[in-house]
Amino acid sequence: MVSVTRAVFGDLPLGAGTVEKFQLQSDQLRVDIISWGCTITALEVKDRQGRASDVVLGFDELEGYLQKQPYFGAVVGRVANRIAKGMFTLDGKEYKLAINNGPNSLHGGVKGFDKVLWTPRVLSNGVEFSRVSPDGEEGYPGDLKVWVTYTLDGGELMVNYRAQASQTTPVSLTNHSYFNLAGQVRELASATCCSVTVYHAGSGRVLEVYTTQPGVQFYTGNFLDGTLKGKSGAVYPKHSGFCLETQSWPDAVNQPHFPPVLLKPGEEYDHTTWFKFSVA
Repeated sequence: MVSVTRAVFGDLPLGAGTVEKFQLQSDQLRVDIISWGCTITALEVKDRQGRASDVVLGFDELEGYLQKQPYFGAVVGRVANRIAKGMFTLDGKEYKLAINNGPNSLHGGVKGFDKVLWTPRVLSNGVEFSRVSPDGEEGYPGDLKVWVTYTLDGGELMVNYRAQASQTTPVSLTNHSYFNLAGQVRELASATCCSVTVYHAGSGRVLEVYTTQPGVQFYTGNFLDGTLKGKSGAVYPKHSGFCLETQSWPDAVNQPHFPPVLLKPGEEYDHTTWFKFSVA
């Protein structure tokens, strides 16, 4: 049995809208997600003693997510990871993207999917967010309809990403949650469905990640530097959280030998990632 509750999380500056929080709760997990960037703000998991703790980095208030910060818990896109030199060519036309990472375009550009307000729809066991990314947003071609759905089933959080395009465009979506299990990646396997298992010996918590995506970016929080104040005043120094970003390969739009990332009109982008929590 999953309960879903809805509440106001905060208001955007200049009357730009209200951000809502959706809390999904089962007998094993509690997940808080806000409509700003489809962001996971809290994820409570029980340890082997049955004590629940929040295992993701983030902030208590909306203001934390509006400041410059490293994508805590957010959905990023249109294209996760880097596109080299912020450009690519389709059908003989060169597209120049917003540059925000040295000479490259990272996680969708200056104002990616993590920095917009999404439209929510409550489900019986989760919440669906949707928006239309307009033609030319951050330099990408065509209108892109996007749906991100979070559903909960016991100890499993499922994230589904769907998209439809009016023009051919690269698409690769992921969630950028930082976990603090303090474990290590101990397994990578499967040709069709990548899997990662993380184990924290102290608490007994186990996180398994499965995905239909062709890759997983393992990011160890190298650029966290302790300057951000998180939940309950927590400081996040280097390596205080890690990310398992299920996605297509970096710069795939410019690498013809990589798995393709182009979405054409009439097709549907449809990928799912499962985060399964347990104890050992």
